[in-house]
Amino acid sequence: MKLWSRSSSSSGRYKAAAIAGASGLVAAGLIGLPAGMAHAATQCDVAYTTNQWPGGFTANITIRNLGDPINGWTLGFTFANSSQRVQQGWSATWTQTGSQVAAQNMSYNGSLATGASTSIGFNGEWSGSNPAPTSFTINGVSCNGGTNPTTPPPTSTPPPTTTPPPVGDRVDNPYVGARGYVNPEWKAKADAEPGGSRISNNPTGVWLDRIAAINGVNGGRGLRGHLDTALAQGAGYIQFVIYNLPGRDCAALASNGELGPTELPRYKTEYIDPIAAIMADPKYRNLRIINIIEIDSLPNLVTNVTPRPTATPMCDTMKANGNYVNGVGYALAKLGALPNTYNYIDAGHHGWIGWDDNFGASATLFAQAARASGSTVDNVHGFIANTANYGILKESYYTIDSTVNGTSVRQSKWVDWNRYVDEQSFALAFRQQLIAAGFNSNVGMLIDTGRNGWGGAARPTGPGPQTNVDTFVDGGRLDRRIHLGNWCNQSGAGIGERPTAAPAPGIDAYVWIKPPGESDGASREIPNDEGKGFDRMCDPTYPGNPRNNNNMSGALGDAPLSGHWFSAQFQELLRNAYPPL
Repeated sequence: MKLWSRSSSSSGRYKAAAIAGASGLVAAGLIGLPAGMAHAATQCDVAYTTNQWPGGFTANITIRNLGDPINGWTLGFTFANSSQRVQQGWSATWTQTGSQVAAQNMSYNGSLATGASTSIGFNGEWSGSNPAPTSFTINGVSCNGGTNPTTPPPTSTPPPTTTPPPVGDRVDNPYVGARGYVNPEWKAKADAEPGGSRISNNPTGVWLDRIAAINGVNGGRGLRGHLDTALAQGAGYIQFVIYNLPGRDCAALASNGELGPTELPRYKTEYIDPIAAIMADPKYRNLRIINIIEIDSLPNLVTNVTPRPTATPMCDTMKANGNYVNGVGYALAKLGALPNTYNYIDAGHHGWIGWDDNFGASATLFAQAARASGSTVDNVHGFIANTANYGILKESYYTIDSTVNGTSVRQSKWVDWNRYVDEQSFALAFRQQLIAAGFNSNVGMLIDTGRNGWGGAARPTGPGPQTNVDTFVDGGRLDRRIHLGNWCNQSGAGIGERPTAAPAPGIDAYVWIKPPGESDGASREIPNDEGKGFDRMCDPTYPGNPRNNNNMSGALGDAPLSGHWFSAQFQELLRNAYPPL
């Protein structure tokens, strides 16, 4: 859940996608030709696996050296279909000319000792058919399974290499070159739905939303169970939502938590400490553990406190007692002390903190929290935008610079003087603001795209009429919510971009942290022992409040408690997926 509040007054990262699933295996010999070893006898294998969908695919390639050491390599192969194209690659420098593809090693994976292997991959597109390559070359020489090769054509000196980092040490982007953990419990629910298998192999976030979730609730896996299953899957990363602050979600009711506003000691000793102890188990050392830190917390201390008209007594309390700031700082310090963890703080979304008097103040508050309770900014790997929300990734038919008859779209009722119209532009701009506030220059951003596709018949196909800024924006905006402040089980939403690593410089990944199909909150009051209240923003008959300018909620009816399976919403998300399934 995300709350909107209108104001009252570069690193270059690898481009990639790591998507679970494999089909089709090609094995071939591979000849490594380091300088001075052109006539060496070598043996090696190439494993080429793909996960494909209509028009697109992910290819994962493992190069294994079975012979003499290799110092610098360029892998080559030819697509059989002229429509097959490499779009984004990782762990190598990728080029394509016609149907011929080349991948040159990076500095850290150019040296392959006898028996060593390295994995690379790419996202691609195709039409008609998507056959796997049938042969490979290295440094211009055909792979031959290990017999003595002929002398290859002269090649340039391989680039200098460095020793690869020890396995388990932090990398710049934990999503690159790693398979994400697929939660079997979510997958089983998705597979039980008609058409659900089309998305059920995607990695999603695992929510630790109460103390009991550490050991598992309702017969499900606990933290250790998910970590063990991730190892069994051969996953490279797993994503957890750390979500149990005292006085949680101070401006809403649907996802209130179990801890009262003063129970910071319990948060530390009964929640964060046990999580950190389990994650520190040496058997998980080589698993990248990604922690999404306390969504819907810190931005509330900017937008929903006195003297804002959207202030609530609970948010005023949490700002005064400091337990949000100190709790986040404590979580960052404890979890950031582990060598294989990656902490991403919730950064709201463009329809929450995109306005001028929310934007800089939020970054400043985040920096304060990152330095609280013994933490430092070094414990923050990045930030995440749009968690569990519906903000469109990219508007196609207008930008913040668009005008109609000389009037800026900022003056439209929808944009309402915001400086951002979509999540990608917001995330990239907020990243720069965070760096200015003191965070490291290589800080990365995530964007939750699980429910922001907004496809289907209602999706505009062009700009709106230029009668005025309102007709122009409303007719062309892809985000079809009634109001940006609407967040609960939104009618008409669809699956968004599939989880993708490094889709743009500064963006670590598009992710599905809120698993599609899990409710944001009940549409009516439902007694429960989970600490979850009834929020009228989840009621389709609710006419709104100041946070959504008194518009209808736009919520679906007959919704269960937050986090519980909502079949009707899941089916709607599939129907309205964009890109289409």
